[in-house]
Amino acid sequence: MQIWNIYNTTSESTQLHGVMLRGRLRKLAIHHGVELIVENASDADNTVRFALHSNQLPNKIMEYIATLSSSIEVTIAETNVLNPVLSKLKVNKDNRYTL
Repeated sequence: MQIWNIYNTTSESTQLHGVMLRGRLRKLAIHHGVELIVENASDADNTVRFALHSNQLPNKIMEYIATLSSSIEVTIAETNVLNPVLSKLKVNKDNRYTL
């Protein structure tokens, strides 16, 4: 099973939703052969999250994002997550659920 790291992409002055950011990041990942998950966050304003396998560095993604606007920040949100959900981070806390 793959282990993923989740990153938050945020900005106070640059709009991140409705500007095809997710699609552009997806296309960039395909172009560079990077396995990527990307979603808009529903639990945080103007936030796009992406996840990469824990053995992949986010350099290409972060370099591209930096070309879009200097006001966009990328931070790591969670590390070593199995089967990540990006829209709401609390869903990744498996102790919340029973089988």
